[in-house]
Amino acid sequence: MADKTLQKRERGPDPAASPRSAGQTTVRAVLQALWPGRHWGLTLQLATRELAARFRGQGLGWAWLVLAPLLMLAVYTVVLTQVLGVRWGTAAAHSSGTDLEFALQLYAGLAVFAFFSEVVLRAPRLITNVPHLVKRVVFPLEILPWVSALAAMVTLVLAAALLLAGTAATRGQLPVSALALPLVWLPLLPLTLGLGWLLAAVGTYIRDVGEVLGLALGALLFLSPVFYDAASLPPALQLPLGLNPLAVVMTQTRQVVLVGQWPAWDVWAAVMLAGVMAALLGAAVFTRVRSGFADVV
Repeated sequence: MADKTLQKRERGPDPAASPRSAGQTTVRAVLQALWPGRHWGLTLQLATRELAARFRGQGLGWAWLVLAPLLMLAVYTVVLTQVLGVRWGTAAAHSSGTDLEFALQLYAGLAVFAFFSEVVLRAPRLITNVPHLVKRVVFPLEILPWVSALAAMVTLVLAAALLLAGTAATRGQLPVSALALPLVWLPLLPLTLGLGWLLAAVGTYIRDVGEVLGLALGALLFLSPVFYDAASLPPALQLPLGLNPLAVVMTQTRQVVLVGQWPAWDVWAAVMLAGVMAALLGAAVFTRVRSGFADVV
């Protein structure tokens, strides 16, 4: 068990806060946060435990990992196509004449947003939810965003399987460009980890962050091309939308899976770089302020 790997200790000064070689220590702590290294075993155990706890006591258990997104997709598809008459881009809502085609376009965006929002929404409470680990146990707190990301990644992998299966069923085959889907989604990992470290650090000191974040994600859902095609927007709106990393990932997801086009690698590289910078910033802030966590939780 993961708990047996932890050693008890009394509260003491954080090594990262030591004045001796403070700059070097901070750099080393940031690098340790970016890659769990020897803590991978503990990280995987905690991610598995989190998933198991989420469905413990439920009749359908792990089946909800598949049923929940499918039910959500069905509701969105029926409401948007049959009730509101939403169209996709300049063509009909379902270019092949079926609701399944529209559902695939919708699901490509929802899968990306669901992963992002799950990790980010949990981030502000990562430290405050485990005060016993902060105060009395030698524990690598920096792995907590990794735990959230890995747990959410299980849902993302299942979403990819459903998206690919639905595309194959609708089109009769998958385009070769679908092989690029893991690369298209790769920038989501450093982006969410960076936000995870940053929001965990800020949320420990400012408890209102979670409330504000919920409102911000609600707005982001409609500011990202989940329910519409980014190409259908006026040119004046396409430029600011392109600055949204989620918008780029959603658009490229549809390109490689549903359109059969390879992603624009220069755009992908820019989003990947933005994700890496977010990870570096978030890890730096986290390691800088973590010495005060025990005083406020």
